[in-house]
Amino acid sequence: MSKTVTDGSASARSDSGYTVRSEFHAPPALFDGCFTTFYHLSLDVENGGTVTDYLQPEWGNIRFFAGSAPSAQIGRSRVDAVRFGATGPSSLPCRFEIGSARMWGIGFLPVGWARFLDADAYGLANTVWDGAAHPAFAKFGVMSAVLTDPDVAPEDQFDHIVETLERLMRPSRDEAKVRRVHEALVDGHYATVSELADHCAMSVRTLERVCRRYFGFTPKLLMRRQRLMRSLTSFMLHQSRNGGGRWTEAMDAEYHDQAQFTREFREFMTMLPSDYAALEHPILASFIEARARLWGSAAQTLDAPGSCPRG
Repeated sequence: MSKTVTDGSASARSDSGYTVRSEFHAPPALFDGCFTTFYHLSLDVENGGTVTDYLQPEWGNIRFFAGSAPSAQIGRSRVDAVRFGATGPSSLPCRFEIGSARMWGIGFLPVGWARFLDADAYGLANTVWDGAAHPAFAKFGVMSAVLTDPDVAPEDQFDHIVETLERLMRPSRDEAKVRRVHEALVDGHYATVSELADHCAMSVRTLERVCRRYFGFTPKLLMRRQRLMRSLTSFMLHQSRNGGGRWTEAMDAEYHDQAQFTREFREFMTMLPSDYAALEHPILASFIEARARLWGSAAQTLDAPGSCPRG
């Protein structure tokens, strides 16, 4: 059952010349299990500059920008200067560059993908799009005019999101299966695909179909992605709160050794852990810290279906 959460916000200012403010809004109960959060981000960069960062692997998203419109790239998929950006589920980082902007983001949990998107998630995995131009996402473009208008108050924009999504939502026959798989993935206690399938009371073949259709990847890759994300968010939270950290302290217990962790990190994040740690994360570092403190989990992929925190 969905819980009521008090909206939360946090801000951070950097010596590098930018200010980030994050606001997290709980979706209403009628969307239980469909979304991560509805979040509003304000970025101010001095002297007309830009910042660059790398989003971690996540579920599918739609984002609306006022002010600067970003360039974004996941693997070989790239868009430039779009007001309405859309991504499928990802197992790779999204590199983006953006200047001063206001952004609304809506993250689709797998249940949300089932209720709102007719496209196979596997076919859209690791891609980024101009949402207005893609048939799977174009219907959400009706929100663009309001969400990219700087003269519309954020609370009115939030109401517009809720009204629009309520109109677009429809039921899915696979929703119960999707919830069971999602809960088991977040639980993280299953070492093999067959164990995961048994827990979810379905055959391996059915599990594969559900995962590809609504989660975007095979069950095995999803389990590996969860393990990596538990480690990565742990490291970034420790780095944010303590001014540093070591990967050996953040590594999930399921990794056999540091060599295995390094191989998997490089596969998912396309760089070595040391290289990633050396990068400045102007958006992500403050966003993860604020999300963990105000929302209860540091990243989309760690959110369970229907598990809004309590305010």
